[in-house]
Amino acid sequence: MKQKHVYFVAGTDTEVGKTFASCVLLKAAERRGLRTMALKPVSAGADSVELESGKTQLQNEDALALQKAMSIAIPYEQINPIVLRTPASPHIAAIIDNKSLQADRIAGYCRGALMTPSDFVLIEGAGGWRVPISSHQTMADIARELGLKVILVVALRLGCLNHALLTAEAIRRDGLELVGWIGNTLQDSPMSFEKENIATLKSALGAPCLGILPFEKNGLAENVVDAVEIDALLVKECSNL
Repeated sequence: MKQKHVYFVAGTDTEVGKTFASCVLLKAAERRGLRTMALKPVSAGADSVELESGKTQLQNEDALALQKAMSIAIPYEQINPIVLRTPASPHIAAIIDNKSLQADRIAGYCRGALMTPSDFVLIEGAGGWRVPISSHQTMADIARELGLKVILVVALRLGCLNHALLTAEAIRRDGLELVGWIGNTLQDSPMSFEKENIATLKSALGAPCLGILPFEKNGLAENVVDAVEIDALLVKECSNL
């Protein structure tokens, strides 16, 4: 019987490419013959989409990308149970939508979806590690409720060293394990001293580098699957979920 590997995908900030990196990892796992699934439990920024039934549904672009990249078919509502219309910090978007976000309830939605038979599952956060979901909880509380190992996506740009090291420190202080990180190239021209910055991250983060994603102008995860190596993840113990 295959182990079930479940990870929380965090970012050093918003707009760092968490979804793109997640899609690449899903494609890499599928190549290994694993049944893949991804969840975006909270999203902020959505459009009304007309369904075949004639009803409309709020859908988030990142959640749709994950749905397309995973090999298991589950309803959109399971992938993205809490979808907020306004592109803002979740706690602000929730107030606008008159919703209350609670980490334990969100974790419950995730556990329900995780009952689906699967081998490799990613649960993608919104924004950075400490992005608020309410006046007293952050995105980190969802990962803590689930007790998940964490994969960190680092945007390769000026400031990445500080952002990555602080986020890694916060993850560990919250009692969770950072099992790997991915560097994501956000533009066609590399950042200044890119090799030196990557070398520093590899030395200082204390977790395996799962890959450095090149800039992909078309945003197609399948074009850069060879840039990641997931062996460091697959040798880890399976999740208790």
